Amino acid sequence: MTVELISVGTELLLGNIVNTNAAYLSEKCADLGLSCFYQSVVGDNEERLAAVLKTALERSDIVILSGGLGPTEDDLTKEVAAKVMGRQLFMHEPSKKRIEEYFTSRNLELTENNWKQAMIPEGAIAVDNENGTAPGVIIEGEGKKVILLPGPPNEMIPMFEGGIMPYLAGDEGTIYSQTVKICGVGESKAETMIKDIIDSQDNPTIATYAKNCEVHLRVTAKAADEKEAKKLVKPVVKELKNRFGPYVYTTNADITLEKAVADLLIANKLTVSTVESCTGGMLAARLINVPGISDVYKSGYITYSNKAKRKILGIKKGLLEKKGAVSEEVAREMAKGAALISKAEVAVSVTGIAGPDGGTEEKPVGLVYIACNVCGKIKVRKYNFRGNRAKIRETSVSSALILMRQCILEYYSEVAFDRK
Repeated sequence: MTVELISVGTELLLGNIVNTNAAYLSEKCADLGLSCFYQSVVGDNEERLAAVLKTALERSDIVILSGGLGPTEDDLTKEVAAKVMGRQLFMHEPSKKRIEEYFTSRNLELTENNWKQAMIPEGAIAVDNENGTAPGVIIEGEGKKVILLPGPPNEMIPMFEGGIMPYLAGDEGTIYSQTVKICGVGESKAETMIKDIIDSQDNPTIATYAKNCEVHLRVTAKAADEKEAKKLVKPVVKELKNRFGPYVYTTNADITLEKAVADLLIANKLTVSTVESCTGGMLAARLINVPGISDVYKSGYITYSNKAKRKILGIKKGLLEKKGAVSEEVAREMAKGAALISKAEVAVSVTGIAGPDGGTEEKPVGLVYIACNVCGKIKVRKYNFRGNRAKIRETSVSSALILMRQCILEYYSEVAFDRK
């Protein structure tokens, strides 16, 4: 089935608030196995809202609108939806009672315009709002479904998860998803590697999502119950793991790249230190975000200047003058020096030109060297990243985590081979 999202509010068009509702609803609808091909943002205008809703109903099975359910005159979503669906509004007594209790319990003045929120279209289903006054509304008719949700995320999210998701899932039977997360493979290559599966997919389906230096593959199946849905997903996930091998770092949607790396360090009892230049502590922060990292994280160094690189890490002045701070040789010495002074089994260094200034024809903005030292075995990678300063630094950190993971896995693979 197809779903279309309409976000209502002039403040969205003006950029006064960020439209986080659309991002949230898109992801949740994908989890439900619904295909979303269109999204719209429309202001608080009756004529334009009606036109957008009519268009959405012509091309989508389900239309979800968020915003415009408040008590003021410019809150028009419910009135417009009722008109488009050919319904009259009536006072929904349970909702009226809930609104009255909401105001009374908070010692707030209840004004006449608040009763507007208790009006719902005839034949519609009211969805209780546990965090506000405006109930959600489900209107069914002519094979279509129109779902109205409040705009504030702290009202919309719990309402969607508590009332709307079970309703939509009931239409589809049970829907189960599992995410395969891979790193070290680009989106285009990842898609090429599984194109035959994607082309032949029916149930389960595979959705590909490009993240920063990662690709997430969400496998979704529909079945009569969860057990059967999981049974459909399992062989597809197994095949994805076979094809991507060590590039798969988790099949748990809640596991981040930094947690996967931290878990690898902890499982192998490897202590770690970081030494950073252009990223200025961002790599250390990503790792330290992981609970339990204190068992293995020893120290972090920010050696932004050449003087700091010399004094803290012992890098020779001649090397810095000859090769420059942003070079393979300096990245290697940074990782070697960090391991030496901290006595950590793993040391990772990052040095680069994040911009917007400082680049040259020989060493442009975005040039980054990352080195990983695992028990004396050092690997250095050269990268040419694109984007603004923030993007280059974020990508550098993700790439450093990926290199750490690869180097640790390779080290233990070699050790196991040497023991045979």
